[in-house]
Amino acid sequence: MSESADVRATRQAYDEMAELYSDFVHRHLESSPFDRAMLDVFADVTRGAGEVLEVGCGPGRIAGYLHAAGLRISGLDLSPEMIRIARIALPHLSFEVGNLERLDRPDASLAGIVAWYSLIHTPPARIPAVLSEFARVLRPGAHLLLGFQAPAAGPSGQSYDHKVATSYLWTPDAMSEALAGNGFRATATLSREARPDERTPQGYVLAVRL
Repeated sequence: MSESADVRATRQAYDEMAELYSDFVHRHLESSPFDRAMLDVFADVTRGAGEVLEVGCGPGRIAGYLHAAGLRISGLDLSPEMIRIARIALPHLSFEVGNLERLDRPDASLAGIVAWYSLIHTPPARIPAVLSEFARVLRPGAHLLLGFQAPAAGPSGQSYDHKVATSYLWTPDAMSEALAGNGFRATATLSREARPDERTPQGYVLAVRL
């Protein structure tokens, strides 16, 4: 399968600012109680169930947090530079370069996937195929956790002038509907207002593989 232009552009953008991005998000969870709450719930329902994959892992901060919470987790990212940084920061974990639209995992092999702001650069028309790919590699009953920017008003699918690459906004309800059509059932959603250092509200969905 040939690679789309937006995927190439996103990889290049994150490669070019990988060090800056890593420094920016390094301590973000410390001041983000809602983020930690969703990650902790995901850890609670996934712990001991098997291998978990973080797709779009960036410098590995979420994988590191979930590993400390007791998960057997590895990471995958489009950007080789992000993977280089993750491997240095967390040498005890496994990180690999890859594309979340084509996961190199057998069918029904994973106990969980976390995609923490990892789908935001994927055009809405391709989201159903991505969710179906997640469903393929997850076992029935496995969990998926998504984090994303949400619109302050209006529908999902709006493009957003992200500082790295074009991204798209989703409401938790719209993401839950997309999940329902592609092998999942949303079990919990959360919306929160934007913090002073954020430009949009934020949304989260926890779902189970049917």
